[in-house]
Amino acid sequence: MSITIENMTKSFGSTAVLRGIDLTVESGELVALLGPSGSGKTTLLKIVAGLEWPNSGGLNVNGQDWLGLAAQDRRIGFVFQHYALFPHMTVRDNIAFGLTVRPRAERPGKSVIAAKVEELLHFLQIAHLGDRYPAQLSGGQRQRVALGRALAIQPTVLLLDEPFGALDAAVRRDLRAWLRRVHEETGSTTIFVTHDQEEAFELADRVVVMGEGRIEQIGNADQIHDHPASPFVARFMGATIELPVVLSAGRAEAPGLDAGRLPRRALPDGPATLFLRPADITPVADPSGRWQVSRCTSNGAILRLELTDGAQTIPVDLPRRALEAKGLERGARVILRPETAAIFPGPRPSQAASAATELPRKEKAQ
Repeated sequence: MSITIENMTKSFGSTAVLRGIDLTVESGELVALLGPSGSGKTTLLKIVAGLEWPNSGGLNVNGQDWLGLAAQDRRIGFVFQHYALFPHMTVRDNIAFGLTVRPRAERPGKSVIAAKVEELLHFLQIAHLGDRYPAQLSGGQRQRVALGRALAIQPTVLLLDEPFGALDAAVRRDLRAWLRRVHEETGSTTIFVTHDQEEAFELADRVVVMGEGRIEQIGNADQIHDHPASPFVARFMGATIELPVVLSAGRAEAPGLDAGRLPRRALPDGPATLFLRPADITPVADPSGRWQVSRCTSNGAILRLELTDGAQTIPVDLPRRALEAKGLERGARVILRPETAAIFPGPRPSQAASAATELPRKEKAQ
């Protein structure tokens, strides 16, 4: 079942939650909606499910207008973060629920329902839990039951809203790998909401990064990590260091910066901002360097430095045994050598306009 969302908008009062969403999910694809709280990802999922309605836009599934269908007519499998199991029902009855409440004309016979439940219990590797109640299950087991209930109705589309958010890290890792196998074996079209980057990139065929009601970028882990499409994506992907630079013939220039390892960029000359992660920078010892080591700690494998130029302090991580780490101690002066970086034209939003115009003059003075 392919899903096409066109120019979708949604507001709650005066607050715009979706600001023109265009997205196509191919049949059998698993797509993750990734973003911080308030980015609109759960609202978009609820609109697909028929639990919310947009102000404008289109929603088509296999060519059918789903905005004209009530939620119960869409045959959606929905898995929530907090399981939403019926506490007074056994695992078997919870899984069977969606089949037993169908209209009489569409309801399978009791033997067919029982066979389907047994099939899912074995498929989900919880056959030994069929007669237990939710209160007798672990969090991971409850989430498997919730998925079994969603799969029992043979959904046209499977929707998952932070399904592992209430579980501890070790259980989450195990269930991620398990859910990917379930998806591949069922071939369902799946949309998965998460704010966890590792979860999104491990599970999804494609990741949709959302921010403030817009789609910022769509791609796989390497594309989004190495080539963020906007400052928002760069920051969200951990590029927390922002350095003002000047672009000249595609090269980034700034005092105390050796950007020779960065490729030339097809960007206009002028002020720009360099976005880096702490592990993207190699500090190079230089007695006349602009930056000074103000703090130095080690966890045995990684040397964590804090570098300051008097106006800004930045963190840098490098392997403790790296050649460049030798002699780097508190008080040492260094220059910065970025190994990789994202560059966007224009000054940082927090910079005063004067700061952007002063940088070229400082460069000329060096």
